[in-house]
Amino acid sequence: MIRPYLPEDKAQLVALLQLNIPQYFAETEEADFVEYLDKHLEDYFVFEDENKILGAGGINYFYDTNLTRISWDIVHPEHQGKGIGRKLLTHRINHIKAIPSIKTIQVRTSQLVYRFYEKMGFDLELVDKDYWAKGFDLYQMKMPLNTL
Repeated sequence: MIRPYLPEDKAQLVALLQLNIPQYFAETEEADFVEYLDKHLEDYFVFEDENKILGAGGINYFYDTNLTRISWDIVHPEHQGKGIGRKLLTHRINHIKAIPSIKTIQVRTSQLVYRFYEKMGFDLELVDKDYWAKGFDLYQMKMPLNTL
């Protein structure tokens, strides 16, 4: 089940992020994630199965530029490759498509998972080495909504 984030989900989400360190996230990103949940959260969704959160992902809006950004995608390591990330991303794309003013979806990810977004229809537009932390490069990708 995909549902909106609730404040009581925070501890499970931080634990989920920790399970993905250092494979997909740098240790320094945990504090950034907590700050995101506390101060920068707009729309955030969790994938829950039997009261356990197995994945999550957010959306941030930049209405002045007709852009949304997919943010903080996390999937439990034991459940990666089983379609949870795809379902969460598809859910958010459909959510975004309901907003007529939004023309582009952007995702800022790393070299470790950019191929997933490529398969989902995103195009690479920028690479910045060691952006997130040493060994974690920024791969900025976009998807124009008129192609959906």
